[in-house]
Parts: sequence; structure tokens; C-alpha cells
Amino acid sequence: MLTITNSFVYIAFLMFLAGGLLALEKYTKWRVFNVIPPLVWIYVLNMVFCTMGVYASDACSAAYSALKNNLLYAMIFVMLLRCDFRRLAKLGGRMIAIFLGCTFTLAIGFLVFYPLFMNVLGGGEKTWAAVAALYASWVGGSANMAAMQDALPVDGGAYSCALALDTVCYSVWIALLLLAVRYAKKWNNAVKANTKGLDAIAAAANEEVEKSKAHKATSSDWIFLIGLSLIVSAISQWVGAQMNVGLASVGLDMFDKGTCTTVFVTILGLVCAMSPLGKLPAVEELSNIYLYAVVSLLASTASVTDLISAPMWVVYGMVVLLVHVILMFILSKLFHWDLCMVSTASLANLGGSASAPIVATAYDASFAGIGVLMGVLGAAIGNLCGLGMGAILQMFV
Repeated sequence: MLTITNSFVYIAFLMFLAGGLLALEKYTKWRVFNVIPPLVWIYVLNMVFCTMGVYASDACSAAYSALKNNLLYAMIFVMLLRCDFRRLAKLGGRMIAIFLGCTFTLAIGFLVFYPLFMNVLGGGEKTWAAVAALYASWVGGSANMAAMQDALPVDGGAYSCALALDTVCYSVWIALLLLAVRYAKKWNNAVKANTKGLDAIAAAANEEVEKSKAHKATSSDWIFLIGLSLIVSAISQWVGAQMNVGLASVGLDMFDKGTCTTVFVTILGLVCAMSPLGKLPAVEELSNIYLYAVVSLLASTASVTDLISAPMWVVYGMVVLLVHVILMFILSKLFHWDLCMVSTASLANLGGSASAPIVATAYDASFAGIGVLMGVLGAAIGNLCGLGMGAILQMFV
């Protein structure tokens, strides 16, 4: 099999493969992409090429080492520029409580059943960090999952299985949530749901979403944003290294450079989101470009043989979702939460701001903005939730 021995060809091939798959989804409308999204195809195909030895050269390894972390921190910063907490206030306390309720119940499922599944997933040493990365994804989205790659010692094989779990469970979950629309009345009657003021919240949320779409990006915006994100990545890694040395000197050596850098760039991104930088156009587009680049790089070092334990990962994910449903029903009984907002918040956790409006609009088209803002909230807290989950799961090892 042909092996790539040139660093530039390696990067060019990765980006061409990612771009080609995204173009196929956009222009062919093949149904296969409705079942398995392009991001998963990118990962799986690069795993296949890696297993075949296409990337087995020093040049590819050198390019991977030079780019992976640098692009990863740039992606985290850009991703968080859209997470202005002042915008999220439009959701109101009730909607935020429903979202955080979903986040909490998912955490309970992950934590309670991890000790039972730990060995069949591949052993604690290999899997705890990947499960924490998965939880970050189920709070914020795929970008948060990728962000955990350097913050935690994520095993490549376990990451592949976690991605398989994420894909299967997401596909099943969105289908079930859409199916549940017809049973909304029964749920709402059972929990005595309170929907007062929902229309006003929806109008405010939609107004915020429309504001963010008002400006089109120019070449100047793109160049500035790319340059800013790359220099922030460089500065954050230097600060992370200094934080690591400082913390180690006082006995806190459990916080390595990757964790320190991730925490710093996350906080910096959230602060900058409340400045004029948060209004820059092209933020979402550039964060997606970085995401596809980072995932392509990660997959180019993984092997298809790593997926052997993937079926048990899917079972684990389904059990977590079952716990999530039961606990959310109990919370809904206590606080009178309606099925529409519970479903929207649940999908905002699992699928992010791009997916949540799908379920929200199945109830009422005017609820789309609520789904988007819930997804943004998840992206804002996903990294910190992943790090917290990792700290707890490591205790089981």
C-alpha cells in the first residue's frame, strides 16, 4: 500500500478527504449521511487508511505533532467566542434549569454504571479519559469531545469506540425524541407541566439568534480571526506550561500542561465572548473547519482494530440514556417541566446547537431559537464538565 512520505501531502490529503465528504453531503443529499454524519465518515476512513499504513511515515508523525495541539486550542477559543452569557440570559432561569437537569442526569448515568462496564469497555486505565471526553460531547458537542484530547490522557482506541457510541446513540435518540412528540400531551398531563411564558422566551431567543446572523464575514474578518486564534493558541500553551510548573511547585502536579492550557483557553474564550470579539462573523464556520482538521489528525493515528469493544460501548451509552429518561421524568414531576423543553434540552446536550432546533421546531417553529441557545450553553460548559467527569472517573481506576 502507498505510504505518504511528505508532510504537506499528508495535510493536503486529510483536508481533501474531509472537504470531499462534506461536499458529497451537501450536493448529493445521499441518505447515508442522515444515518452516519460526515464527521464519523472522516474518522472511520482515516482509521482505515492508518490501519493500511498510508500514514506510517516520520513525515506524517512530524506534521501531526506540529499541528494537533496548536489547532486544537485555536478551535476551543473560536468555538467559545459565540458563548456570550448575556445572550444566554434570554433563556430565563427555567430553561437553563431544564438544560442543567439534563446535564446532571446524564452525569449520574455515566458515573453509576461506569464501574460496572469498566472492564468490558477495555479496562479503567484505557477508558476513563475517553468516557470523560464523551460526557463533554454529551454536554456541548463534538468540539468539546475533541478538546479533551490534550486535556486528558485519552487512548486512541477508546476514543474511537466512544465516537462509535456517540454516533449510534445520537441517531437512536433523535429518532425517539421526534417519535415522542405525539405523546407530549400524556407527558405534560402526567407531570402537570407549566408552559406559561414559553412564547415570550421563544421570541427573545429567536431575536438573539437572528442578530448573530445579521453580519456576513469578509476576507478581513477571516484573516483576523485565523490570526487571532492561532496566536491565542500559542500564548495559551505558554501560559499552560507556566501554570503547570507553578502548580507542581505547590504539590498540585495532577494538573498537567494540557489540563492547565485547556482551562486557561476556555476561560479566555468565555471572557472574550462578552467583548466585541464575540460579535465577529465567521466564528461558527472557522470553529467547524478547525474541528474537521483536528478530528482528521486524530483519526490518522487510530486503527480499525481499536473498534473491537465498540458494541459494549453502545450498550453502555444506551443504559446512560435510560437513566437520563427516568431521572428527567422524576425532575419533571417535581418541577412541572413540559416534554417539548425537556426534549430540546436533552438534544442540546447530546447534539449541540445544530441539532436541538430539530426537536424544538417539531413542536413549534418559533421554539428554534431556544434550542440554539441551549446548545451554545452546552458548548460553554462542556470542557469544564468533561474535566470534572474525568477527575471523578479516575478515582475508579
